[in-house]
Amino acid sequence: MLKKWFRPFEKIDLKQKMTIIGIWIALVLGYWFYASLGSKHLFPTPAQVWEGMQSLYNEGLVVHIGSSLGLCLQAAVISLLISLSIVYLSPLPALKPVAVFFSRLRYLPLTGITFYLTMLVSGARTMQVWVLVVFMSLYFITSLLAVLKDIPADEINHARSLKCSRWEILWEVIIKGRLDYVLDVLRQNLAIIWMMLVTVESILVAAGGLGVLIKNSDKFANHGRIVALQIIILLIGLLLDWILHVIRKGLFRYSTY
Repeated sequence: MLKKWFRPFEKIDLKQKMTIIGIWIALVLGYWFYASLGSKHLFPTPAQVWEGMQSLYNEGLVVHIGSSLGLCLQAAVISLLISLSIVYLSPLPALKPVAVFFSRLRYLPLTGITFYLTMLVSGARTMQVWVLVVFMSLYFITSLLAVLKDIPADEINHARSLKCSRWEILWEVIIKGRLDYVLDVLRQNLAIIWMMLVTVESILVAAGGLGVLIKNSDKFANHGRIVALQIIILLIGLLLDWILHVIRKGLFRYSTY
């Protein structure tokens, strides 16, 4: 059995997969305990992290999680609507340069984006939302353009052979035919929003959120709380990813992507 684990492209059953995952978890936890021994250690001890979890809960962790999820959801919906509108109109020659231009803007640093947004929007909460919207939309547009580019010419030719008009091809092949890809791209790019929360939520400390908790913990060098928050953020991110994966599989059972 062990030989299979070290052969490229070897197929293993679910039991073996769970065994491998269990071994890696045990190794990580073992290293954590080892690295936290002694008076000077690289990581906070598990006891310190647990104490951090308890103090965070007592300070309203659930409320802060709700604030972060609300901000993330609001930004994701707005970004999705804007990005899909731009990408679905990109097959029009007059509008394709617009989509390509926004895609290239993903190399613009966050500082350059926030500088111009401060002149366009008012209110710190609105600023938070639109920083995330702009940041996610640029990557979302890039990913969706790649999806459109990879559509086989045979699918478009097949639609033409069925006497579909150009607008019908756009609707049937590109929009309806790639909805499962849209959900998967959303799933991938949602991680960008979740990762940016720590930076963006510092714009408005009064609104709370997980980013504010990390910033305050870092200010007082409370490493137990910081690691506890990192674990919470990771687990919530993995949960969001799993939920979108289940939704995609449920809605598009034919999809193999």
